[in-house]
Amino acid sequence: MTKPLKKLAVWKFSSCDGCQLSVLDLEDDLLLLAEVINIAYFPEATSNSQLGPYDLSLVEGSITTAADEKRIQQIRRDSHYLVTIGACATAGGIQALRNFGNVKEFASMVYAHPQYIETLATSSAIAAHVRVDFELRGCPINKYQLLDVVTSYLMNKAPNVPNESVCMDCKRSGTVCVVVAKQQACLGPVTHAGCGALCPTYGRGCYGCFGPKEAANTESLTARLQELGTTRQELLRLYRNFNAASPAFDAESRKHD
Repeated sequence: MTKPLKKLAVWKFSSCDGCQLSVLDLEDDLLLLAEVINIAYFPEATSNSQLGPYDLSLVEGSITTAADEKRIQQIRRDSHYLVTIGACATAGGIQALRNFGNVKEFASMVYAHPQYIETLATSSAIAAHVRVDFELRGCPINKYQLLDVVTSYLMNKAPNVPNESVCMDCKRSGTVCVVVAKQQACLGPVTHAGCGALCPTYGRGCYGCFGPKEAANTESLTARLQELGTTRQELLRLYRNFNAASPAFDAESRKHD
């Protein structure tokens, strides 16, 4: 008797869909995966919709409404492994900038009838609400890291995604350090690698798209950037970006608010 294929589900919460598109960007690799797994739920790619339980769920997007809170609880119950993908799911996303302001005030400025808007006061990562087996960072994620994570969990082994800084990618590629050579503000020393040091390669400082690396020494980096003349407002813009609500960037930004 043929063994049933393992079931994969891809879910969306508050996000731009960019990380789900990264799944589709796997192209030929995705076609190969589709031969050995059952893509049971993935509205971005197929109308096929199967009920759980699922062997692996990939979750994109942050929790921003009460309905989101209830739905992620059910997804967690239905999933053997749950992996969050992208800055929204792992750190609240760009929409987490609301966490530093007054949501009701924002709504009254944008909507003609804000009383009909039902939303939480904050945008939060999936891990703030349920147990998460792995967080794959990035805005958007690295599709090759994604492929490693998916195949690893479907084979019941830990993913091999090194937790190193963007600086390591710069060193390996021979990219000149923009902090040293140009005295530009750059979050590379405290940011998780994964983009291939895209911005420094083109002579720009890192924007922190992949969020803080483990044990990120933001205090030390900030001190150096201040020595180079980076202003308080510039520091706020640096740390309050795609991963503004990640604990390391959140804590550092509040020192300069």
